[in-house]
Amino acid sequence: MQKTVSYSKAIARKYPEGVALAIVRDANGVDNPITLGWTMITSQKPPLLAMAVALTHHSRTLVEEAKEFVLAFPSADMAAECLYYGTHSGRDVNKFAERPLEVMPATQVNTILIKNAVANFECRLHSQLETGDHMLFVGEVVAAHMHEDLARPRLFTLKTGFVMGTAWEMEDKR
Repeated sequence: MQKTVSYSKAIARKYPEGVALAIVRDANGVDNPITLGWTMITSQKPPLLAMAVALTHHSRTLVEEAKEFVLAFPSADMAAECLYYGTHSGRDVNKFAERPLEVMPATQVNTILIKNAVANFECRLHSQLETGDHMLFVGEVVAAHMHEDLARPRLFTLKTGFVMGTAWEMEDKR
């Protein structure tokens, strides 16, 4: 049986969902990560992945300028870093300098991969669409990488934080 409720109440049933990190290099050569929940596959041939970034976020401008990015799926042991990257703006702080992760060079785009992520996808901007308060970026996958440890657990999020035994409240400082 269904009952009518507010959108915010019903959408909470969507969780948990996978966490993603988008990494894009700015014009000064600084790699900027942003934590995302809204990602999806949009095509197999060619392989296309999409991510939604708030219009007001610094990363939206960076992706539009760079026209490429890495979409990484972090492992569960990266929860603290992902929380930081998702609650601070690259306008104000070098997030990797403040909360470093092990990285390695990307092979096809001008940014970096997260070395211990479950998977990394190098993408060139295919298209974009403004959708209300977010920009939907679709990237064509030009290289894919995965961690050799297939048992490495992926990071998931609840509505209020990350799943790693407990949920953390997120304070948004963007």
